[in-house]
Amino acid sequence: MSENPVPDNLPTEDDDARLSRRRVIGTGAAIGGAAIGGALAATVGGSARAEQTSATPAADSNTKLDTDAHLFRLTSAEPDRYDGGTLRGAHEGTFPVLTGQQASVYFVELEVGAIREPHWHPTAWELNYIISGKADWTILGTHPDGTYRNDAFAAKQGDLVFVPQGFFHYFGNASTEQPLQVLVVFNTSAQEPNDDIGIVATVNSLPREILAAAFGVPVSAFGAVPTEVKPVVITRRK
Repeated sequence: MSENPVPDNLPTEDDDARLSRRRVIGTGAAIGGAAIGGALAATVGGSARAEQTSATPAADSNTKLDTDAHLFRLTSAEPDRYDGGTLRGAHEGTFPVLTGQQASVYFVELEVGAIREPHWHPTAWELNYIISGKADWTILGTHPDGTYRNDAFAAKQGDLVFVPQGFFHYFGNASTEQPLQVLVVFNTSAQEPNDDIGIVATVNSLPREILAAAFGVPVSAFGAVPTEVKPVVITRRK
């Protein structure tokens, strides 16, 4: 005997009733299919719009590469002047074709006895080409073996110097007779002052008692340290 016998007294469904039931089921399926299709279309369309939106900056950059001027007369640009030399820059603000390209270039000229303040760049490496003159370099690196890597050397005309991102470094004019000219290339669109942390700013970011504890000297030892912080410092040896 079947566990779930079909009752004998079920009402008989005539042809009209069956047709009506099929129409209702068919309509429901169509509505459900339309809803799912609409949701999929909205999702795909939304994704496409999102992709188009996210691609807009790249498209704008590519357009600029086609339409903006490709020539910038770097050494003829008006320089920023400092006590020990000058700085000229080609970046998004002065050379629009670089917009979105993660690149900027600077022409640095140090007079005899001048130095570029010890500093580092948090978001960029730099590649330096010595155009003329002779430079003293110091680059302070990390210490995976327990000791700091302090690389000090002289670079002359025609030499390349690479400074990794975030490494503390300095360079100065080593000649007693002629200016030092250096071309500096960065892998960032940020202007030089916006990605530059100098040693004076570093010292002034810390309380004097913390500095004294770190150096093992009296707080008064830092009394002569200037409190004015400048974005870029090119000065002379004292």
